[in-house]
Amino acid sequence: MVGYPLDSIYEEVAFLAYHFHWPPDSVMRMEHADRRRWVAEISAINERCNEGIPR
Repeated sequence: MVGYPLDSIYEEVAFLAYHFHWPPDSVMRMEHADRRRWVAEISAINERCNEGIPR
């Protein structure tokens, strides 16, 4: 069985810890799907902000 790439996990953890100031160990304990969902939500907010579209 092939696992999730370690580089991708670190990227997700760094992204969420940076934006939400969550401790990395808390982010690491999240289910993968939950982590990916939070990453997607933050990315969508960032994209709207960069385009000047209000939330």
